Order: sequence, then C-alpha cells, then structure tokens
Amino acid sequence: MRALFAGLVVVLGLVVFAISFTFFGERDQQQAQQFGVPFELVDHNGNQITDAAFRGQPTAIFFGFTRCPEICPTTVFELEAWFAELGEDGENIDAYFITVDPERDTPEALEFYLTSITDRVVGITGDPAAVRAMVDGFSVYYKRVELDDGDYTMDHTASVFLLDSDGDFRKSIAYGERMDTAVAKLRDLADT
Repeated sequence: MRALFAGLVVVLGLVVFAISFTFFGERDQQQAQQFGVPFELVDHNGNQITDAAFRGQPTAIFFGFTRCPEICPTTVFELEAWFAELGEDGENIDAYFITVDPERDTPEALEFYLTSITDRVVGITGDPAAVRAMVDGFSVYYKRVELDDGDYTMDHTASVFLLDSDGDFRKSIAYGERMDTAVAKLRDLADT
C-alpha cells in the first residue's frame, strides 16, 4: 500500500511539474514575443529606422543619452571592446544606442557622439513622443532630473539588452559586468 501511495505521489508530482512547466514556458515565450513595440524613428545618419532592424540578426540595444556623464560613454566604450574581443564571432551582431533624451539628442549629436568612439553602434532618435513610446514599449526606466543650474540630466536603465534574430529578448549585460562574462553572453547571442 505504501508503495502504491508513493507511486501516486511521484506521478502526481510529475503531472504538476509538466503542467506548470508548460504554463510558465508559454507565458515566458509570450512575454519574449511582446518585448518592445513597433516604431518608426531615425538613425544617427538621418535614415528612417523601424523595429524591423531588431530582427534578422542578433542585436544588442542600450538606452542612454549623449550628455550622460559616466554610464553611457562607459557602455559605448565597453561595447567596442567586447566586439573587438569577439572579432569575427560577433560580426553578425548589430548594436543600437537608443536615446532617452530626444529633445537634445538629434541625429547629428548622436552621430558625433558615437562615431568618435565606435563604428559598430547606431544611434536611434526622433520625435520625442515617438521615442518615449518606443522606450516605454521596452519597459525601460528613464526620468528627467532637474539640476540646480536650470539644466537637467536623465536617470535611466543601464543594462544592454540582447535580442535574438527573431527580436525576442534573450538576456542582458549589466552595467559594470565583467568583460569575460559580457563577451560570453555576446558569443552565445551570435549563434541565435
């Protein structure tokens, strides 16, 4: 009798596991497919860019602004170093810097900012309302912070988001993450 009871407990446990795995797996897949929103903006060369740019190849995206004192320039330099470390293994990964300060980050400002550091990262900006809708669609935190001198800065999420070739979220690289870990994540991404 105990053996039968133990067998039923194991079978019941497996059934519960299978149901929960299926439910949560489908939910995670649906959430991944809902990452981001359609958008029509411009790149740092003034060319139209849409959400289609995030599909067809692996993609790394970062949200920031050109007047950022530390996090953004550090991340752009790190992206350049990570891609240099990857060499040919990372050639199929596209990278984008999406502004959270479209009022000041014109295509010209982004072009000057990015190309002085790297040729691997494309800037994205545009109409402020359209940029905000796009950033909100990625559930990225950003907030304008007024300064005492009448100027302002922007608080924002500091992670690099990694999207597979379908445009689905795979993982992120945290600000300050070790280079070997970041490069391993990008190498893994390159195969998606």
